[in-house]
Amino acid sequence: MSNILHPPALDAIDRKILRLLRADGRMSNAALANAIGLSPSACLRRVRLLEEGGVIRGYTALIEMEERPGRTIVIVQITLERQTEDGLGRFEAAVRHCPEVRECYLMSGAADYLLRVEAKDAADYERIHKEQLSRMPGVSRIQSSFAIRAVVRGEGND
Repeated sequence: MSNILHPPALDAIDRKILRLLRADGRMSNAALANAIGLSPSACLRRVRLLEEGGVIRGYTALIEMEERPGRTIVIVQITLERQTEDGLGRFEAAVRHCPEVRECYLMSGAADYLLRVEAKDAADYERIHKEQLSRMPGVSRIQSSFAIRAVVRGEGND
């Protein structure tokens, strides 16, 4: 049974497992066990506990921007008119239906939401801004910044 509210305490071995899997999520259990210095069964047991405890939530493929030629990443800060539960819920429901929004975070600070939007180019982003973002419920301000290049992406700097 998953215990996401109270994840297990992490020791040095768990942190090493996480660091290695973050760098290569497709690493075989045998290679992971060898790199850590555990038996394969002990390593697999620890990985399963990290998964069941909600520390490892899943595995994914990270696609480099070069693999998607002609794509522009835009970081967008959204400020809502009101921060009511209903207003937040309506905005979140709308943003889930915008396929160009690749990530959306509820934020503290000056903006209410931070979005990572993927567009073909500046003209395409202008269309997304005009036809989708500005029409989302409760939006009072949109601030957009175009990414020049990714410096760190997807995995930590451990």
